[in-house]
Amino acid sequence: MTLTEFRARTVEAFGDLRADHLVRSHHLAEFDGRTAGEAIDAGASVKQVWLALCAEFEVPDSLR
Repeated sequence: MTLTEFRARTVEAFGDLRADHLVRSHHLAEFDGRTAGEAIDAGASVKQVWLALCAEFEVPDSLR
């Protein structure tokens, strides 16, 4: 998954404003409390970060 695809999927799942906010401020348990943006910047797989967001926010399979 590319970063562009990640951004598109977060907007689709959460809406434009909420997606940006979540990526910058929601701390993911799976990534030791890092935000999605911090985890990606630290080298985490974009797909794994996306799946962690999906799990924490119960994103339907149809949007994954």
